[in-house]
Amino acid sequence: MQLTVLGSGTSVPHARRSSSAHWLEAAGGTLMLDISATAFHRAAQEGFDWAALDAVWVSHFHLDHVGGLAPFLFGTKYAPQTQARRKPLRVYGPRGTERLLRAFDEAGDYELFQQPFPLEIREVSPGEGFEIFRGLSAEAFKTPHTVESLAVRLTDADGASLVYTSDTGSDDALAEFARGAGLFLLECSFFRTKPVETHLVLEDAMRLARLAAPRRVMLAHLYTEWDGVDVEAEARKLWDGETLEARDGLRISF
Repeated sequence: MQLTVLGSGTSVPHARRSSSAHWLEAAGGTLMLDISATAFHRAAQEGFDWAALDAVWVSHFHLDHVGGLAPFLFGTKYAPQTQARRKPLRVYGPRGTERLLRAFDEAGDYELFQQPFPLEIREVSPGEGFEIFRGLSAEAFKTPHTVESLAVRLTDADGASLVYTSDTGSDDALAEFARGAGLFLLECSFFRTKPVETHLVLEDAMRLARLAAPRRVMLAHLYTEWDGVDVEAEARKLWDGETLEARDGLRISF
């Protein structure tokens, strides 16, 4: 699998960090992990075939994670690149995903569900296993962030695995869920100051890394407090494993 960071930042505008979005390429297709307002413009900038995307994962309903879904579907409805498409686009998310999208749809009578291709919304529950597309299995995990928020563990046919927390507070059970992952992609909103319990600071993130013992960690969802800080050097003080700082445009294989 190959992961490209499209957005390593938050809802706060930043010159070098777009809001949350990651592009995952697997043998069986492509998946967008969270879909901020800038996600598909960033995908186009990176040269990805956004019109052929197979699936979208929505972790929760904060707008810097789901705010690009309705505009994307507004675009695919009319874009020349999608008019010949016939394979379905599958959107996976927590309970309430379809209701939220229909609320956006009805606000402007956009007819977002009337696409040139089949649009499938699949709502998943914590602990549920499911298949994103052929060769990529998934399992959802409840995170302490919002009522609906979910982490996801993805595993391909060769056993490569990725755990994506999206926004979360600290929870030892989350580390168990991520145990032994090839890549543990977790949020690390703040360096030292923790204004809310539903996000992580570096100490929290590295504690989860020590418990989970993944092959690699990537820290994302970085607020401006991180500007000018060597993320990877600070992480090494708290965990001996390999830690990567998510940067827009970073591509890694695992």
